[in-house]
Amino acid sequence: MSREQIAVERARKAFLTGRSKPLEIHQLKNLANFLVEKQSEIADAKKDLNKSEVGTQLYETLGLEGEIGLAVKKLKEWAAPRPVEKNLLTISDTVYIQPEPLGVVLVIGAWNYPWAVTIQPLIGAIAAGNACVVKPSEVCVHTAQVMETLLPLYIDKELYPVVTGGVMETQELLRQRFDHVFYTGNSAVGRLVMEAAAKHLTPVTLELGGKSPCYIDKNCDVPMACRRVTWGKYTNCGQTCIAPDYILCEPSIQEQVIQEVQKSIKAFYTENPKSCPDYGRIINQRHFKRIMAMSEGSTIAVGGDNDESECYIAPTVLRNVKPGSKVMQEEIFGPLLPIMTVSGLDEAIQTINQGEKPLALYVFSPDDKVIKRMIAETSSGGVLANDCLVHYSVSALPFGGVGNSGMGCYHGKFSFDQLSHLRACLIKQLKMEGVNDMRYPPHTAKKLGWARFFILKNPDLGWLARMGLLACLVVVAAVLLQNYFL
Repeated sequence: MSREQIAVERARKAFLTGRSKPLEIHQLKNLANFLVEKQSEIADAKKDLNKSEVGTQLYETLGLEGEIGLAVKKLKEWAAPRPVEKNLLTISDTVYIQPEPLGVVLVIGAWNYPWAVTIQPLIGAIAAGNACVVKPSEVCVHTAQVMETLLPLYIDKELYPVVTGGVMETQELLRQRFDHVFYTGNSAVGRLVMEAAAKHLTPVTLELGGKSPCYIDKNCDVPMACRRVTWGKYTNCGQTCIAPDYILCEPSIQEQVIQEVQKSIKAFYTENPKSCPDYGRIINQRHFKRIMAMSEGSTIAVGGDNDESECYIAPTVLRNVKPGSKVMQEEIFGPLLPIMTVSGLDEAIQTINQGEKPLALYVFSPDDKVIKRMIAETSSGGVLANDCLVHYSVSALPFGGVGNSGMGCYHGKFSFDQLSHLRACLIKQLKMEGVNDMRYPPHTAKKLGWARFFILKNPDLGWLARMGLLACLVVVAAVLLQNYFL
């Protein structure tokens, strides 16, 4: 029996004891303690991506602490029975939705934000009462070691085992039967994950990516827009699934956009980003070579410096990029920012719709009509107007893709619901049998007429309840008048 199979079987056995089903607030609090007490060990894993300690907290663990705090505060509310609207046939019944755990969940994390995209689904799995096998990305070696060593010291190691390893270990995990698989990564691997899950009819959440477009309206505050785009693009050296992948703008402002992005690069990362502690590195040489190959055939307007020995690529802007360019054929996932010129909003929308549906879409404009048209006439996992990335931080918004950029969503209550079975419950009493006569044989036209009335007529039962209360008050008032005033 493989190590992976043993971990899954232990997790299922632990789940079947029922100890994960009570509201696991103490496990969530223990996880929060881990994030605080082991901050130095977590930050030391910056060796994988050359992130600063402050950057690790800002972009990874701070959001996790917020998610745990929200889950602890709201868990009783999320897990409570949810009453639903009744119809005439069920007016005297108890009808509600009861969230229940799915069972054993597999979370396969990614390497670009190894804490955020691995632990955040785990929070949802714990909150929903599941067991969860955690598989951190093997690309982030140091982070995976920290998770494997320290997480079992804080949370139940049988319910929430950490399994490390590479492709073979992940494949072995996917051969096991899970009740849900949550994968973050690229669409090519996402297809393989979905194929493996399909053998067991296991539902999946796929958090993928894509080429997230960024349209800059010529009438907007271009310097401010470019400052925000620069931050969104070059954070984590461009290795962010919702980073603006390319800019669409009119030719008349292309040079201004280039100049303003260049100014912001200098303001954020100094004249020498290579020595700046806030500017990271490409994860490995394979990705370094992939990104450098994508820039071939394009005109560099800003940056272009690189050092393969350090996996360093400077913040780079490409001008006058064409749809057929290498850099436009797949998600960049690196610090290259192509600029494609379009004649205006109509062509921008047409260009966006010619590609796969992206995980995020950005539009910078002071005009609400422009923003609303972009929302109405395109499709993407999320839309953000006049900023970048920050929609990820809003727990009240579902985060997820559509089409090629993924399926399913999470964050906040959406994580809880995604990793729960929303069970339909209807409880009747063994009385009022006469109402049911219409459904029993022999079937007649009269019974059909009554069935039609009860099934197709859906009055506002809230209004009926108010009318019933008013009628009761009238009766009470009449009794009082008769007994005490007449």
